[in-house]
Amino acid sequence: MLVLALKFILAHLLGDFVLQPKKWIKDKQKRKHKSPYLYWHMLIHLLALLVALEFNTTYFLGIGVVVGSHFFIDLGKLSLHKKSNARILFFADQILHFIVLFGVVYYYTRFNFTLASLFSPEILLFVIAILLTTSVSSILMKVIVSRWKIENNDKKSLKNAGAYIGVLERLFIFMFIVLGQWSGIGFLLTAKSVFRFGDLSKANDRKLTEYILIGTLLSFGLAIGIALCYTYVRTLLPETI
Repeated sequence: MLVLALKFILAHLLGDFVLQPKKWIKDKQKRKHKSPYLYWHMLIHLLALLVALEFNTTYFLGIGVVVGSHFFIDLGKLSLHKKSNARILFFADQILHFIVLFGVVYYYTRFNFTLASLFSPEILLFVIAILLTTSVSSILMKVIVSRWKIENNDKKSLKNAGAYIGVLERLFIFMFIVLGQWSGIGFLLTAKSVFRFGDLSKANDRKLTEYILIGTLLSFGLAIGIALCYTYVRTLLPETI
């Protein structure tokens, strides 16, 4: 099952990302179903699947389903495409493609999968840890630092960039601790310090420096605490099942 799934995924990645030039994408967005590149794109997917599956006639039906569904999914995405919804359509498009891929794999291998497996203690614990590391930590930090008001008149700053950076750094810290790579945290802290040093030296504002330092320590502390709790509770799971 795993080998078959990997072959389908490899063909999809090659067709949708590696072997699709930007010129094709722009032309498809402009001309929709009239773009010849839409059909070249389908041909690339067909060839990639045939090669990945070694021209095995057993999988010809599955290949037809994948390529056919890919055409209609892409056509729907092109019809709905606007600059305002481009990101949403991209992720929706990829999710639908992968649903079809795994449906085809399931048709051939009948691997065991039930909705109950999505609610196993390990998955529930992992989802809780990720939510705590991202959304919950962000809200908690806002509540804690709300007692201090710092004016930010830097119009060059990207909108919500600070929030995204905080979420990413906590996810990296969580990953480093779960994998036992504590040294990665030091590298992350050093990298952030280097980038922040220029801003703080130009600002010449002690309040801003203290504000950023508090935020950084809070972010790192929360991520480390959540990761440690996650690794500890995970060791208890076999005894509680």
